[in-house]
Amino acid sequence: MRRFIQPGLVLLAALLLAGRAAAVAQPVDLALVMAVDVSESVDAGEYLLQHDGIARAFEDPELAAAIAAGRRGAIEVAVLEWSDRDKQVVTVDWTRVDDAASAAAFAAKVRQSQRSSNGLTAIGDALLAARVLLDGAPAPADRRLVDLSGDGIANIGPPVREARDALIAAGITINGLAILASEPWLESYYDEYVIGGAGAFLLRAEDFSSFATAMRNKLLGEIAGLMPAAAPRAERRPLPQIQYVLSGANPLKPTDE
Repeated sequence: MRRFIQPGLVLLAALLLAGRAAAVAQPVDLALVMAVDVSESVDAGEYLLQHDGIARAFEDPELAAAIAAGRRGAIEVAVLEWSDRDKQVVTVDWTRVDDAASAAAFAAKVRQSQRSSNGLTAIGDALLAARVLLDGAPAPADRRLVDLSGDGIANIGPPVREARDALIAAGITINGLAILASEPWLESYYDEYVIGGAGAFLLRAEDFSSFATAMRNKLLGEIAGLMPAAAPRAERRPLPQIQYVLSGANPLKPTDE
């Protein structure tokens, strides 16, 4: 059976695609990947607190005002959930946020998404996947940033410091939000192994119940390009001996399957 396409429809489709491409090409102040820990140490209730914390931050009028105050008045943001080596999943794809309505629409996408996995804690793979996601961002950005939150140290995958340094060399900044619910030394670990790049900073949440406030403060600082006011740094704790279990999984391509 043959399909016949009217020339007028072809022209209309071409115009729509051209208009969409032009809109996508508009540069933004910031391309932001929110890399969220969904490893097995994060239970269902804790996952919902993270989920809700991100959505609430984007529903805050102060966040929309901070975006509007930027030179270009827009950011693009995506959510990447991560756990084991082969489990880096884009749960909310790239979304342009340039006003309160688009910020609320992004928050709604976050609320509608479902937990993608659980498994071991492959921070190095998460960082590498975030870089691939940033490289495929739809609009050019003045700054590129990974916002990585989690509640544990890496226990599988490539060494985190090597992955971090690769992102820094590509001009990407990594900020951290260490959730200290189960590993009180995690702040020191993130400080030494995870964060880096121009203007990098680290915030901590004492537990998952304080995640929403910490995430809001962190996003406001990231959007403004400034380090937010933080609680006094905890006394530096000795880090446990770190061992990585490597596997043959390819960490470089995020998937939404």
